[in-house]
Amino acid sequence: MSLLNAPPTSRPRTAARILLGGILVFAGVSHLTFAREEFVAQVPDWFPISDAPVVLVSGVVEISLGAALVAFGRGRISVGLLAAAFFIAIFPGNIAQYLEHTDAFGLDTDRKRFVRLFFQPVLVAWALWATGAWRDRPRR
Repeated sequence: MSLLNAPPTSRPRTAARILLGGILVFAGVSHLTFAREEFVAQVPDWFPISDAPVVLVSGVVEISLGAALVAFGRGRISVGLLAAAFFIAIFPGNIAQYLEHTDAFGLDTDRKRFVRLFFQPVLVAWALWATGAWRDRPRR
């Protein structure tokens, strides 16, 4: 069995789903506690909502998605699609951080901020693969 052909509930996919869930819970908690200022710095200037509520809401969303990824084996497909959508929704903020030369989380050069952009599609693919969402989506 290769990783790409793994059944939707295989051990590698389950481990990847739980790991991603843990990472999201950690990131969400950091939004609400010790890294709040770093996240506030990443909210684009053009975003129509003030920085603090955006960081708080995104932290709660990350905690919720992470907990759901860990807890919901049966609803994994829906949660995987939601997690992928979340990663896509926050991608413009990552682009803005690059274009606006915003330093945060050690991303203090344009090169580092540019390289980071390539990790967002990895997160989308991870969420879809780990939950079997891409493989098991309803066929129409």
